[in-house]
Amino acid sequence: MAKPGKEPEFLDDLLDAELEENADFAEEISDADVQVDSLRAERDDYKDKWMRALADAENSRKRADRDRREAEQYGGSKLARDMLPVYDNMKRALDAATDEQRATFGPLLEGIELTMRELLNIFAKHGITIIAPQVGDAFDPQHHQAMFEAPVPGTKAGDIIQVAAEGFMLHDRLLRPAQVGVSSMPKN
Repeated sequence: MAKPGKEPEFLDDLLDAELEENADFAEEISDADVQVDSLRAERDDYKDKWMRALADAENSRKRADRDRREAEQYGGSKLARDMLPVYDNMKRALDAATDEQRATFGPLLEGIELTMRELLNIFAKHGITIIAPQVGDAFDPQHHQAMFEAPVPGTKAGDIIQVAAEGFMLHDRLLRPAQVGVSSMPKN
């Protein structure tokens, strides 16, 4: 029997073997932890890329919807702008007709009036509205274009003194500003 306080050699060997085996196991666990951490990082990277791709796809869809709506609403703006001189000329023709000419050329002028009404109906159908300022209204640079300034007694600076041509809006966009003359009366 071994003396008390001294452990047999085989226990030392057994303990050394166990420690060596545990060290190998600990090293395997450490390698597995590194591998798991690497896989987690790779997963997080893929998830981030997927979320970004999903957000990009959603933004592209929204942008395409907005572009489609704008094309529907404002796609005809060039044609509408080209039609405005037709409106102007018809309006001038009707405004220039005297009572004598109306009596003589009544059916012709009536045809022009009907054509003008049809043109206005088509404008309304496509979201085109008239900006019709009146003499005495305040000048609004968002809707009016000043063609000239003149000092007119009885007015104040910035008042509209003459309307040369009406303006037009296409939905909420300015198609053509109203062309006006503006008072430049100095302040007293």
